[in-house]
Amino acid sequence: MGALAKLYRWPLTLLNDLYQFTMAYGYWTSGTAEHEAVFHLSFRSNPFGGGFSLACGLAYAIEWLNEFHFAEDDLAYLADLRAADGSRLFDAEFIEHLRGLSLACDVDALPEGTVVFANEPLVRVRGPLLQCQLLETPLLNLINFQSLIATKAARVCLAAQGEPVLEFGLRRAQGIDGGVAASRAAYVGGCAGTSNVLAGRLFGIPVKGTHAHSWIMSFDSELKSFRAYAEALPENCTFLVDTYDTLEGVRRAIEIGRWLRSRGHEMAGIRLDSGDLARLSSEARRILDEAGFERAAIVGSNELDEHAIAELKMQGAKVNVWGVGTRLATGWDQPAMSGVYKLSAIRAPGAEWKYKIKLSEQAEKGSTPGIQQVRRFRSGERFVADAIYDEELGIVDECVIVGEDRKQTRLSAGTPHENLLLPIFRGGQQVYDPPALDAIRAHAQRQLAALDPAVRRLEDPRPYPVGLEQRLHELKRRLIGEARGALT
Repeated sequence: MGALAKLYRWPLTLLNDLYQFTMAYGYWTSGTAEHEAVFHLSFRSNPFGGGFSLACGLAYAIEWLNEFHFAEDDLAYLADLRAADGSRLFDAEFIEHLRGLSLACDVDALPEGTVVFANEPLVRVRGPLLQCQLLETPLLNLINFQSLIATKAARVCLAAQGEPVLEFGLRRAQGIDGGVAASRAAYVGGCAGTSNVLAGRLFGIPVKGTHAHSWIMSFDSELKSFRAYAEALPENCTFLVDTYDTLEGVRRAIEIGRWLRSRGHEMAGIRLDSGDLARLSSEARRILDEAGFERAAIVGSNELDEHAIAELKMQGAKVNVWGVGTRLATGWDQPAMSGVYKLSAIRAPGAEWKYKIKLSEQAEKGSTPGIQQVRRFRSGERFVADAIYDEELGIVDECVIVGEDRKQTRLSAGTPHENLLLPIFRGGQQVYDPPALDAIRAHAQRQLAALDPAVRRLEDPRPYPVGLEQRLHELKRRLIGEARGALT
């Protein structure tokens, strides 16, 4: 059996960091494994210097959680791990405990495609402390990357101003999972299709593609290569025109386009993959229109991202389909989401909740206590503010939100609102049916449309009002004071 076959099989419960298992072992030996705990998955700042993020990856997380158990070969591997002195890292009794372990947690989460902001929980996990701890790394792995790429895709699509964006990043993506997950997340974020055929098969994403320079170079002339491609695929002819001389390539594409038209077919368009795309697309558009190919698309590629697209549109580029690869599928300018998973409350059987807080020399690395929920307020179809509140403390109708800068936002009683975290698992059993991917994508578009344009803009976005409900803010301040006092 090869390495890939060994890796991609269920269960994937060992998709984890070792310290999750050593902590789980510590909980088990100290008698706290069954204490009830609450953890929240959030992120510290919106990526790419933007004003929003898109939640993505929940369907992967649901699939992983449904397969949460330890196979015999997994247990054998854990049983054979060694400590620094050569002794077995885990007792045999602990391995037996893992053998009988089945998921018993409650999991709440934002639906995929939901707009989310820094410090808001995307996922809340409540259940036995040992189990909650073992879910940290997998949930972060499955949620962080897809949320990052969905957010990047949304920004790229906003820059394209409604023109189709195609995700072409597989060849530069970080491995198989990176490529497939990126294609899925990019579609959620608004891309119209992908070059990734496996992602097309797995998720039903439209697959798109033309040909490469190697196709053209394999023939004696560019014209012959275009003719051969048209003969093979007369209904799928978008010609790559920049192998030798771009504008001459456009004219040769037109020649084959006329040949196609004489046989009842239509050239779909041309693709520009190098050079000054603003100038070349304008010239290509003129040549195509004068030749009677007004409906032929001009596909632009070549290291594009939201900033390059926005600049090209400002320069009057006539590109009307955008192929975006490396800088989308890899999250080029921010390779990771700042996702974290923090303990916020714990209680022994029959005891009261003890709210927990983490302090730090860096304010942004501190945590928020409580059993958190997010309430989003609306005015008409527009989002106006989000309040993070504690379900035990509750939230009043006339809500006061305190932001990170202590600036207050007041919402009058009766302001329309909705709670964002939905039940996904109860007692380890799935209670939520994930929507189809097209429905998730449509939800994301509605969410983005409900943001103030100033929050959506690519540069210097206006901060969206989000913070702690006043009573949770006061609780957090009190716990910070108590924790600092305990250190003196």
